[in-house]
Amino acid sequence: MKLEAVTFDVTHTLLSCPALGQQYAEVLARHGIEVAAGDVEAAIPLVWQELACAASPARDRFVNHANGARGFWRHFVERTCELVDAPRPTAFAAAELFDRFAQPAAWVVAPGTREMLAGLRLAGLKLAVISNWDQRLPLLLERLELADFFDTFAISAIVGAEKPHPRIFESALADLGVTAERALHVGDSRRDDVEGALGAGMQALLLSPSGQGDLRSLVELPALLFGERSHASGTAWG
Repeated sequence: MKLEAVTFDVTHTLLSCPALGQQYAEVLARHGIEVAAGDVEAAIPLVWQELACAASPARDRFVNHANGARGFWRHFVERTCELVDAPRPTAFAAAELFDRFAQPAAWVVAPGTREMLAGLRLAGLKLAVISNWDQRLPLLLERLELADFFDTFAISAIVGAEKPHPRIFESALADLGVTAERALHVGDSRRDDVEGALGAGMQALLLSPSGQGDLRSLVELPALLFGERSHASGTAWG
């Protein structure tokens, strides 16, 4: 069946956040809290997983927090500091971190991503973002000069549901005007991206730099789609 669209996760797929622990440590230090960057780096994914387990994918965690996205991220920063035995940060520290990660300087676009996206568009494919993110994401992608590659953005804070819930995938497909079986989703999470997309009837590829998935890098995607077979899914596209 002819592939008509490709959708992408954002964090750890299109974008990476280098020295994440160091960025936290620098901001917290300006507010009188000294933490080891390595300790924060280790704590952040634990806190994300902890809060993900406490949330329902049917309801976006950012919008449904009592104080919105800023409130969610303030709680996130407070819990991270708690895990590394640091004092509770002020609202000003949390606000600075929130604003910092809305800026392009905090992020790195994965190598070859722009060229890869341009190639997919040249091949006639529709493109979309499907991401568990708050309302800052469209402007961030614009600032990173990525927004123009995409036909639509299915963002959990806007859709009201998170991956792996099918509603966020269905929202992207509806905007693209493409049926699920003619669309492929690419992301780094087996649960959120692969299982979520498959549950919505789409094809899926797992991105894993360590080699535990279908792709090590996004630059491999065009050759896989147009010239090779995905052994993981047993599906060829053409």
